[in-house]
Amino acid sequence: MAADARILPLIIATALLMENIDSAVLSTSLPQIARDLGSDPIHLKLVLTTYLLALAIFIPASGWAADRFGARRIFRWAIVVFALGSIACGMSTSLWELVAARALQGIGGSMMTPVGRLIVLRGVPREGLVGALAWLTVPALMGPVIGPLLGGYITTYWDWRWIFWINIPIALLGVGLAGRFVPDLREAAPRQFDARGFLLLGPGLAGFLTGVTLLGLNLASAPMVALLLLGGAGLTFAYIWHALRVASPLVDLRLLALPTFRSTITAGTLFRIGVGASPFLLPLMLQLGFGLTPFQSGGLTFVSGLGAMVMKFLARPLLRRFGFRRVLGVNAAIAAGFVLAPAFFTPFTPWQAMMLVLFVGGLSRSLQFTAINAIAYADVTAERLSSATSFSSVMQQLTGTIGITLAAMMLEATGAWRGVSATDLGNFPAVYAVIATMTLISAVAFWRLSPTAGANMLRKAVD
Repeated sequence: MAADARILPLIIATALLMENIDSAVLSTSLPQIARDLGSDPIHLKLVLTTYLLALAIFIPASGWAADRFGARRIFRWAIVVFALGSIACGMSTSLWELVAARALQGIGGSMMTPVGRLIVLRGVPREGLVGALAWLTVPALMGPVIGPLLGGYITTYWDWRWIFWINIPIALLGVGLAGRFVPDLREAAPRQFDARGFLLLGPGLAGFLTGVTLLGLNLASAPMVALLLLGGAGLTFAYIWHALRVASPLVDLRLLALPTFRSTITAGTLFRIGVGASPFLLPLMLQLGFGLTPFQSGGLTFVSGLGAMVMKFLARPLLRRFGFRRVLGVNAAIAAGFVLAPAFFTPFTPWQAMMLVLFVGGLSRSLQFTAINAIAYADVTAERLSSATSFSSVMQQLTGTIGITLAAMMLEATGAWRGVSATDLGNFPAVYAVIATMTLISAVAFWRLSPTAGANMLRKAVD
């Protein structure tokens, strides 16, 4: 791969590093934040899901904004908005203040990550795309490695609010590097913005998923939750009807006609729902169930990110050797086993054994995500890349929201059935079994791919 094909994704990854450190730090710190704010730890899922929901709502406009105003300009402003949201998070003194600040962060993240990915997709030759995506995620994967340790240390020995201030120097670096090195990519004739679609899909997703998130939390009345669910579902279905009848919809559902893209949406959704719940569940289990401090918890979970980082150097050779279908099908089943494994952890399990399981699980999940992210664009033409990145990014955030919400609801339901609190240690095995089953089902769906799917992306790039 040419040197500039590595430099560009590494620069874009500065923003991904900031976002991933933030997410990993926050997941580790949730139990302590709940205590300080006087909230139920399960209610703190709103802090995670609100961010993901803001991403899902505004990501569809990211491709159009990059085409219309220039990818570099949108990327830099997105970093600034994310940093302002981080400052607001650090100054929050209540649950709802923190939720609102996370929504602001999400607006920045909704433009930052997909536009950054679009810059790489347009700036790197297709035959070098798998390698470029791997380079793109290497610095970003430092977040899950650094985040749990950093968040655990800050939360245990300092004040959790400081975890948001670490984004500021990274944001300044990202804005500076993007201004100097990122090309000002834009479409000569950008498509017309689908305002009607945005007004249908944004409120539709917001209403429905907010309703789902509030189920069982006693934070809103039953009629209000029902109104959010039904109203959101109605608007979302109205968007589907609209999107199939206009030439340039906000999220182009016609991309599902491409078998490789469709597989990443259907099977990829099942996989991400299962895997996405783990970062929420594991710190709760280790801290509230096992009695570990945030720093001890982070000292165990960081190895999952370390495994993910190691795999980024191995993904390309593995995909060349076995092909996308075999890797995606077999590895999804392997990943399901490692999603289930924490169900068998106890306070007496040797820490070395837990770290080994989490490290290998990180290897498996990283390989799957690299393959999914790459094959999604195997058959997408250049003029549809912005639509495809928006569609794919929306689904990633929605599945993250659903995974966390499903895990929280399962904890509450299992606790109610057993007559104990939602975070009782005995509730976790059943929840891990459910999310592991969803991950396993995705393996069957991936096997429906053609044996030659994505072959055009695995040709050796010229170094």
